[in-house]
Amino acid sequence: MRAFAELLDRLSLTPSRNAKLTLVRDYLRATPDPDRGWALAALTGDLTFDAAKPAFIRKAVEARMDAQLFAWSYDYVGDLAEAVSLVWPRRPGANREPELSEVIEGLRTASRAEVQRLIEGWLDAMPEARERWALLKLVTGALRVGLSARLAKQAAADMGGVAVAEVEELWHALHPPYEDLFAWLEGRSEKPSSENPARFRPAMLAQAIDEAVDFAKLDPADYAAEWKWDGIRVQAAHEGGVRRLYTRTGDDISRTFPDILDALDDDGVIDGELLVIRDGRVASFADLQQRLNRKSVDAKLMAAFPAAIRAYDLLQEGGEDVRTLPFAERRRRLEAFVARQASPRIDLSPLQPFETWAELAELRASPPAGDPQIAEGLMLKRWDSIYEAGRPKGPWFKWKRDPFLVDAVLMYAQRGHGKRSSYYSDYTFGVWTADDAGQRVLTPVGKAYFGFTDEELLRIDKFVRDNTLERFGPVRSVRAEQHHGLVFEVAFEGLQRSTRHKSGVAMRFPRINRIRWDKPPGEADEIGYLERLLEQMEGR
Repeated sequence: MRAFAELLDRLSLTPSRNAKLTLVRDYLRATPDPDRGWALAALTGDLTFDAAKPAFIRKAVEARMDAQLFAWSYDYVGDLAEAVSLVWPRRPGANREPELSEVIEGLRTASRAEVQRLIEGWLDAMPEARERWALLKLVTGALRVGLSARLAKQAAADMGGVAVAEVEELWHALHPPYEDLFAWLEGRSEKPSSENPARFRPAMLAQAIDEAVDFAKLDPADYAAEWKWDGIRVQAAHEGGVRRLYTRTGDDISRTFPDILDALDDDGVIDGELLVIRDGRVASFADLQQRLNRKSVDAKLMAAFPAAIRAYDLLQEGGEDVRTLPFAERRRRLEAFVARQASPRIDLSPLQPFETWAELAELRASPPAGDPQIAEGLMLKRWDSIYEAGRPKGPWFKWKRDPFLVDAVLMYAQRGHGKRSSYYSDYTFGVWTADDAGQRVLTPVGKAYFGFTDEELLRIDKFVRDNTLERFGPVRSVRAEQHHGLVFEVAFEGLQRSTRHKSGVAMRFPRINRIRWDKPPGEADEIGYLERLLEQMEGR
C-alpha cells in the first residue's frame, strides 16, 4: 500500500503529462503482480466498491474525535479523504499495514456491514497520513490525481514498448489485475486475444488547425469537410449478436442507450456523435445530459429525450475491418450502411462542399440554420486517410468556431480537489440584471475552474479570502458590488435555455479567458446581452 500511496501523492503534485507518464510506467515496472494490476485498474476507473461510502468514513472518524472539531477541519481542508487522513488518531502497537491486494480482496469479499470495520482497522494500522489518504481515495473511487484512463494505458503500453492502441483494443477483453496483460508486455507470453465480439476500436482524433500555417500548405481538393456536432463522440458496435456503445475513450455506456443499440441491424462498427434529435433537428447538449451518466433509463425518458447517432465513419462492415481503406471508400460504405439501418436513431453527418479555404471560412461563420449552437465548428478529413488510432498530424483537422466572450463578476468561490484542495479554485460568476424593485443586482450564469495559471490562482485565492462575506461549508460568498469586486472575461462555446438556473440560461464549456483586474464590476455585461446572443443562436 505504501508504494501505491507514494504514486498517488506524486501524481497529485505533478502537473507535467510526461512526468505523470514516467511515474506510472516506473511504478508498473517495479511493482509485482497483483498489486500493479489493481493499481492500474484504480487509475483507469475500472475498480469501484459500492459498499464503501463516504458516510461510513465520516461516521468512523467522528467516533474517534469531537464531531464539531472534525467538521471545522473538513471545512478548512475541503477534501474528505485528506481531512480524515490528517486527523485520524494513531494507535500504538497497531497491526501491520496492509498490501494493496489485501485491501482490494477485503473490499471485494466483505459485506456492507463489514466494510466500516475493515476500513477502520486499516486506518489504525497505517502510520503515515499519506497511506491513509491513498486508502480513502481508493475505497471512495475519487482519486483525482490529474491522470486520464488513456494516459494510464499509455504508461502500460510504454512499459512493454507497444502502441497504446494495441492495449486499448485489448482492454475490454481483460480483467483486473491484468496478469495476462503484464505477461505479454514483459515478453513472458503471447498477446492476449482481442477477438471478443463488439470490442472497442481506439478512436482517431483530429489536430487543431493553425489557419496561418496549415492552409498555406494544404490543398482544399484533398479534404472533405463536415460539421463538428456538439454531442459526445461514440462508437457503436454490433458483432455476433452482441451490441455495445462506447465513448471515445472506451467507456461502455451501452445500458444507458438501449434505443441506440436496438437500431443497429447490420453487423458493423460506426463512429459518430451521440445527440438528442427531435423531428430531424439536433437538440441542445442540456437535453443529452438528461440521458448521460444514468444506470438505467425507462421508456418515458427515452421518449422525452430521443438519442441518436450522427455517423461520421465506418470501422467494420460485417466481418471486414475497413479501417485501412481510404476515407473516400469508407464514406461510400458508410452511406450505404446507414441507409440499410433505416432508423431515425442513426443518420449521416452530411459533407459540406467547398472549393477554397476562403469559401470554407464563410461556411464556418454560418452554421446550420437554426442550429448555430449545435455545431462547434468544422472537421477536415483527407480523402485518402486511413482510420488511424490516436492523433496523427495531417490526415484530420478540427477548425472550431471562435468562442463567445462575456465579462462577468465573481460571486462565489469553492475549494478545489487534490493539490487545489487548500485553494479557492472553483468560481461561480454572474452578470447584471434588475430585481423586482428595479435595483441592479447580479445573477449567476456559470461556473469555471480552469483557464488561469498557478500564479493567478494565488492572487484570486487571496482576493477571495480578503473579500469573503459569508461561508457555506467549503463555499464562500465574495463581495461583488458596482465599484468593488473581481471581473472575469469568460469564454464559452454556446448558450442554452435552462430552468435550473435563476438567470434562465446555461453556458456550454465556460472557462476563464482573462482576469480583468483593471475593470470595475459595474462595467461587466448584463443578462440582456446573453439573452440577445441566445436568440441569435436559436435563429430568431
